[in-house]
Amino acid sequence: QVQLVESGGGLVQAGGSLRLSCAASGRTFSTSVFAWFRQAPGKEREFVTAITWSGGSTYYADSVKGRFTISRDSAKNTVYLQMTSLKPEDSAVYYCAHGRPRGSSALLSTGGYDYWGQGTQVAVSS
Repeated sequence: QVQLVESGGGLVQAGGSLRLSCAASGRTFSTSVFAWFRQAPGKEREFVTAITWSGGSTYYADSVKGRFTISRDSAKNTVYLQMTSLKPEDSAVYYCAHGRPRGSSALLSTGGYDYWGQGTQVAVSS
């Protein structure tokens, strides 16, 4: 079992920044991957970024490359999402996820993750 608790969402103007946190507890593995997904109203949940727990390899959706940065603090069992140059289209509920996806397709898919946080709302005003 893995428990995930997100925090750090809020309302920000376009061009601003926010940092989301995902505190993890429970059992993780050397092959664990932590990811952030987001879901806007009326849309499917989509992949944003992911990081491998052991080696720290990172992956990003094209829409956030160069603006978002995922990182981890092993000592605190916490994953961060630093978001800069925010746009109104970044508005969504952001979810932290944990899993051991096998292959790139699974890494980018909600089906590759077993545990999810409750989500944190990010709203970007124009």
